[in-house]
Amino acid sequence: MQKTSPTPASRLRRFGRGAFVASIGFAAIAGGFYAHMLWTTNFHPVIAGELYRSSQPSASNIAEFQKQYGIKTIINLRGDNSGHHWYDTEVAQAKALNIDHIDFHMSSGRELTQEQAAQLVEIMRNAPKPILIHCQAGADRTGLASALYLAAIAKTNEATAEGQMSIIYGHLPFSFTRAYAMDRTFEKLEPWLGLSAS
Repeated sequence: MQKTSPTPASRLRRFGRGAFVASIGFAAIAGGFYAHMLWTTNFHPVIAGELYRSSQPSASNIAEFQKQYGIKTIINLRGDNSGHHWYDTEVAQAKALNIDHIDFHMSSGRELTQEQAAQLVEIMRNAPKPILIHCQAGADRTGLASALYLAAIAKTNEATAEGQMSIIYGHLPFSFTRAYAMDRTFEKLEPWLGLSAS
């Protein structure tokens, strides 16, 4: 019996099923990784004694970070969310521990303008240190803010700054992801930061 070769339509269906299965697998891995970032603190030093990064901290996390690292300022990149339990708890704990609390609203899916980036850099430059900077998972917005700090304030090189937007911290630097807006922002700001555009 002679085998018939698959038709273009059947090949396309097979490819579509394979792509669907691959995308489900990727989504499961990415979702699991994101959940891990939320359940853990995703806490890392950016510059020890100066700037630290994390996911959304609990009241006990804040107390622990202050005790261990001397945190004097929290910069919340999720913006003012008065009335939400996580936000009200964070503000109350910061006040109880005499930690400055600053809100700066960012979206991981929207690029920052140069003006917004300059505002964030100025906040980070002037805030009492050590600073704890956070978003929800501590991966995307926090990664860009940390990169901006290293490039604009600490004057590190491009590779060191960009290293803050890494899978190590939960950031997926792929152009098809929503959070790639953070990578695009940094690339567009490189001339303003005095870095060679790559």
